[in-house]
Amino acid sequence: MKILVTGAAGFIGSHTAERLKIIGHDVIGVDNFSPYYDLKLKQLNVKSLADNDIDVLKIDLRTDDLSEKLPKDIDYIFHFSAHPGISNTSTFEDYFSNNIIATQRLLEFAESLTKKPFFVNIATSSIYGLEATFPESVPPKPASWYGVTKLAAEQLALAKSREEKLQATSLRLFSVYGPRERPDKLYTRLIDCGLNNKPFPLFEGSEKHLRSFTYVQDIVDGIVSVIGKEEVCNGEIFNLGTETESTTAEGIATVEAILETKIAVEKKPLRAGDQSRTKANIDKARKLLGYNPKTKLRGGLEAQVYWFRKSFE
Repeated sequence: MKILVTGAAGFIGSHTAERLKIIGHDVIGVDNFSPYYDLKLKQLNVKSLADNDIDVLKIDLRTDDLSEKLPKDIDYIFHFSAHPGISNTSTFEDYFSNNIIATQRLLEFAESLTKKPFFVNIATSSIYGLEATFPESVPPKPASWYGVTKLAAEQLALAKSREEKLQATSLRLFSVYGPRERPDKLYTRLIDCGLNNKPFPLFEGSEKHLRSFTYVQDIVDGIVSVIGKEEVCNGEIFNLGTETESTTAEGIATVEAILETKIAVEKKPLRAGDQSRTKANIDKARKLLGYNPKTKLRGGLEAQVYWFRKSFE
């Protein structure tokens, strides 16, 4: 099948594009190469994709003529493109344009095609709100611009399914880590601080936060499991993540053990909208998708440390 992956130069998108290629699909990547973080990191991902014969087109879903620039004969769209995370330097417009406008324009493009592709929206546990421990049936209560706009994007995709204009599903991902994780995320920043003798910025109270830290390849297992299950997935939401909870403090201690060093901590004020707990309820994904994440935190972090050292030392 021919598959379009948006946000393909990013963390999870690049891993998914590679997996799709490995299992035999024709993959086209799209990314707008936003300067949200150092573009050199995205270029490293693009190089890896190129080594696997995957092209990444520079396209801005918000403004470019998609009917002119995107292929027409696609079977699937995996939509990762978004303005990520909780950032004090990002405006509401950043989240609105990247997460809502871009998604709506991509959906309109998909709907315009003669052969309608199956649309996989990549969502987030932030949709649930300050605690994300629930099944997909629980009403969401997002507490950040990121969560609010990702919920809107999810509903735009599912509305197309309800209207029977497209087949679509939405996957809510929980606390993903591993090689290629963004530099502003917990573990890449921790590893950088540990290896380069820099203080780690720790938001007040966050050391007690509980997380379903999920290794990226376990997440990709769930994402690609949608293929071939279109009837089961159409119109549905699925949580993807590990059921094992770890505190941020436990994560810090694990990185320190792997690096065999103590990481200095610089306390920062409480960050608004930050989740206090995520624990993936994956009963639905296990039953309908056969989803079963297995990677332990220590093993996943050892792989991430290896990647960091290989890429940046």
